[in-house]
Amino acid sequence: MDRVTLSRIDEELESSEVASLCFLCHDVVNRKRLEGVMDAKALFLRLEERGLLDNQTFLSQLLHTIGRIDLLSLLETDGMQPVETDANPMLSEYRVMLYHVYQDMTEENLDKMKFLLISKLGRRQIEACTTALDVFAEMEKACLLSKDKLDELNAVLLEFDQQLASIVQRHMQRPVPLAHVSMDHQRDIRISQRRPQPAVIEMQPSDARPTVCTDAEPNTMSHFDQTEYYALTHNPRGQCVVFNNEKFMNVTLKDREGTQQDEKALRKVFTDLGFTVVVHNNLTAGDIRYKINELGKRNFLNDDVLVVCVLSHGEKGCIYGTDEKPVDLRELTKAFTSGRAPTLAGKPKLFFIQACQGSNYQAGSVPCPPRPSQEKEHRESRLEEDAGPVRGETIPSDADFLLGMATVQECKSFRNTSKGSIYIQQLCDQLMKSAQSPVDDDILTVLTRVNREVSKGEYLNHKQMPEPKYTLTKKLVFKCV
Repeated sequence: MDRVTLSRIDEELESSEVASLCFLCHDVVNRKRLEGVMDAKALFLRLEERGLLDNQTFLSQLLHTIGRIDLLSLLETDGMQPVETDANPMLSEYRVMLYHVYQDMTEENLDKMKFLLISKLGRRQIEACTTALDVFAEMEKACLLSKDKLDELNAVLLEFDQQLASIVQRHMQRPVPLAHVSMDHQRDIRISQRRPQPAVIEMQPSDARPTVCTDAEPNTMSHFDQTEYYALTHNPRGQCVVFNNEKFMNVTLKDREGTQQDEKALRKVFTDLGFTVVVHNNLTAGDIRYKINELGKRNFLNDDVLVVCVLSHGEKGCIYGTDEKPVDLRELTKAFTSGRAPTLAGKPKLFFIQACQGSNYQAGSVPCPPRPSQEKEHRESRLEEDAGPVRGETIPSDADFLLGMATVQECKSFRNTSKGSIYIQQLCDQLMKSAQSPVDDDILTVLTRVNREVSKGEYLNHKQMPEPKYTLTKKLVFKCV
């Protein structure tokens, strides 16, 4: 980030605000590295060491949290490319909650809190504390406070201020996601509701209108072996439902600028492919669940395919509503299993997710060509991992699904704030190229091209690798209607 911009921000920050920023950074910068930091310039150097100033996102979150919205204009004019990430942010939700307690605490209440904790923290430590943030830091050192250990703080606050205690209680009532299972069992993930953490990154639209033959014309779908290909005989083909979250309620998650370009591209492409496109803008987690469950009750007898696209913030195994509450990816798909939506049994159900799946950046490396035997083993193991075999003659409950993820687990996806996300724009571009081609490429071939094109790029000096997962039992070929 531009040093001149950082210097101007430093000049505007008071020492108390710098102390607050340091406290908020305790989970991402070693505590000892923050000791002795007296001004913002020193803090910025520590953040640069961790790569946290590679783009504006993290610093924007910090300034938002301490209420210095006026300084965000400096970031907007520093000449940096407006790129963000839809990932789980690195700014700790737990630490933001403590900051809110600190903001609302009076001097009188601070004295009461220090008095109640003196026997557990020690007189010398307590007397050295001048703010609630200092007390929280001492409690953490004494193992009385952590993101998973809030009972002691809650009990102390209850002694003198119920309103302050309620801030902690609301945070405690948000369930924490369970550990993630292996890729092969991703459909069994259970991410319970936990308030998200900020974040954002995703880039490139396509407006070319395709001029290709219809599926009803001779020598297209009619010659396909019905045991090998999904039948596409209805017009419209089915519904394409887009959940487009741009505006978020709280400061912990930034608005997703550029997502309207993704919605526009998806609407155009799937309309051309013969779908009825339905768009839901800015829904909370509860509203997303409601719309999904209502869609699952639909009679799909006259539909050939279901497509659901989600454009939002996310973290591993979930996406977020505008209220910053998570929706498990499994919750998006379970309403359409053959048991719950029998009129969709045997029909393809496609889900495209534009959201980060973690806070890590993906690095690149130079490939080393494998020996022929290794290449064969690698190819076979990949086939088994990506699309495990479907056994038996009945239709399994989770058969015929495709989950197209913008990125692999635990990594960020990128979005250009004026052009849209890399993944969705490339997906739309490749779908159109395939629809225009005389070759009948199936959806997995299309997604392989998407993988290749997205992985070629470099975004803020990092890479992005999409990840399709599927239980499709036939080939699916899209042509324009």
